[in-house]
Amino acid sequence: MSCRRFFSIPVLSVILVMGFVYYVTLFVFIDDWVGLQSSAGKLNALLFSFLASLCLFSLSICVLVDPGRVPASYAPDVEDSSWSNSNATETRKCDKYFAYKPLRTHHCRVCRRCVLKMDHHCLWINNCVGYANYKAFFILVFYATVASIYSTVLLVCCAFKNGDSYAGNVPLKTFIISCGIFMIGLSITLGTLLCWHIYLIAHNMTTIEHYDSKRASWLARKSGQSFRHQFDIGVYKNITSVLGPNMIKWLCPTFTRNPEDGISFSASRDS
Repeated sequence: MSCRRFFSIPVLSVILVMGFVYYVTLFVFIDDWVGLQSSAGKLNALLFSFLASLCLFSLSICVLVDPGRVPASYAPDVEDSSWSNSNATETRKCDKYFAYKPLRTHHCRVCRRCVLKMDHHCLWINNCVGYANYKAFFILVFYATVASIYSTVLLVCCAFKNGDSYAGNVPLKTFIISCGIFMIGLSITLGTLLCWHIYLIAHNMTTIEHYDSKRASWLARKSGQSFRHQFDIGVYKNITSVLGPNMIKWLCPTFTRNPEDGISFSASRDS
């Protein structure tokens, strides 16, 4: 773990946005709607604080946890079917360091190393999203989306209740409208990202694999065949390979160990 990853403008910007949304939700939206001292105000403040805490915890894991390193002693098993069915052995070498890399592993030019089951390098967490922190990244997006929508709903409730009082106060009205535009835009952006990663998890794909599979999918359709991703082993198994076998812990951002070790993966029988 390296706390220095927090000291980057994008990560600090994310934390600043979290702090801003938390402040205006509690001390503007909830307070103006039902009052923080009321029972409804305390309940909403408690629920939103819980969501905000989960977001911050998930962000910390995404930033601090190593996404997955290739073991120094790694060597391919040439008898493994996953290797025999893939391209030539030379294509499974890192172009930068010419060392063997497992399936689904890619070299990150920013981190300057190979990352197990790499999805992408995320500027906003100053880290790669890979095998060991992908679940935390997904849970971060999930909680951030829920919190953004929740805050937007509270803003709408506040605006409906105090609409007349805002009409005579131009600065406050401008602030509320600006917050509304910001929160709706944030909710749509995060919601779109969440839906994208739900799709990827359901098909057991990474972002890199999705774009790499476009040509294979096009060739399959051209020849009248159906394309199925090599590691797509069924929706439920695909989900448990990321979120873990225990459904109770699916929404816990901590990494869940699976039989897959980031080096070998279950493959579809159709592949």
